Amino acid sequence: MSLPAQAKTDAASSLSLVSAQQVPSDAPALKLPEGATLERLASLDSPRMLHLTDAGELLIGSRAERVYRAQLTPDGNLSAVKTLVELSGYPHSLVVRGDKLYVATTAALLIADYSHGESLTRDDFRELIALPGGGGHNSRTLSLGPDGGLYLALGIQGNCSNQYLAGSEQGYSFSERRGGVLRLEESGDAPHWQPWASGLRNPVGLAWQLGMEDEPRLLATNNGPDHWGYEQPRELVVAAREGSFHGMPWYQWVDGRWHTDDCITSDSPRERDEIAPPLAEVPARSAPMGIAMVPPDHPLAAGMDVVVAVHGSWGTAPSGNAAGDPASRREPRLLGLKLATPDTEARLVPVLTGLQDSSSGQRWIRPLDVLFGPDGSLYFTSDSGAAGLYRLTFD
Repeated sequence: MSLPAQAKTDAASSLSLVSAQQVPSDAPALKLPEGATLERLASLDSPRMLHLTDAGELLIGSRAERVYRAQLTPDGNLSAVKTLVELSGYPHSLVVRGDKLYVATTAALLIADYSHGESLTRDDFRELIALPGGGGHNSRTLSLGPDGGLYLALGIQGNCSNQYLAGSEQGYSFSERRGGVLRLEESGDAPHWQPWASGLRNPVGLAWQLGMEDEPRLLATNNGPDHWGYEQPRELVVAAREGSFHGMPWYQWVDGRWHTDDCITSDSPRERDEIAPPLAEVPARSAPMGIAMVPPDHPLAAGMDVVVAVHGSWGTAPSGNAAGDPASRREPRLLGLKLATPDTEARLVPVLTGLQDSSSGQRWIRPLDVLFGPDGSLYFTSDSGAAGLYRLTFD
């Protein structure tokens, strides 16, 4: 299915957005950048995070106990997407490093020997190291850092869970060390997790921003709590630095400052003035998921630093609970962000909109992760609605 653009400007955006033709009869009116084309490449069962290997293999985790694989060529041709391996435990994300494939499930980091094009079975995998498992926010997102290290994002169980990722000295058990980013320390006899950034309620997307004046920084999307209503607190994009603390669940970012959250009775492990401010805010109840850096020579680069897959939560206006009008939910979309600097505020720029019917609230696509291919195409997954793998190409 190819959805070519038809010129029509959206005055609300600094990008020129256009309506798409040839959409399904029950789909809302899509809007995408002028000159862009949207394609649905494959129908997949609950796909999640994307990873592109050095050899051009596009690997996709899922909620469906499957890891998918396709071959991508430098000019943008993609082979059929097929199941690489079936794995239980929610294989949400994965990376290839050297001759090893790492898969993050809810309760463990799995490892298998792997080479380009190789077939695998679940018997090829072993548990490399356990993870704090449990319910609630049970996705585990892997990222390969520029230092060659493995970084992993995980959320706390709920809105007010007394869980602290860097809490070994405070007596938090291993299962309660959640909410932030871990780094796998591999220099000793056995690998172990080291806290990297803490105090994040539900970080899902990770992306490395290179070319900084000091050092690369790890960007993370964070999903805020549900119990403050529909408008606050807003979702955040943060710089997850080594040792950084982001406040949650003890504090929430509202109107430019950190406010105490009375829903948790335990004392915060760190002081309010130690909490790192966010780089960007997204409307509350948006559910930002994957994040990707925009290549410097890309047509989108003039207006944004990153593209975020906004999933759209179940919260309805005005209370924020799920019982209201479905049409009032935040719409799924692809959203560009110009990140804040010491001299400028963050800016939001729509990239792909019109994925939710304004009357019924039906959601046709719910973006989950985003990735730029070597030819500049923007790939993204949708894990519900018309679930599958999509591609935006640009003239």
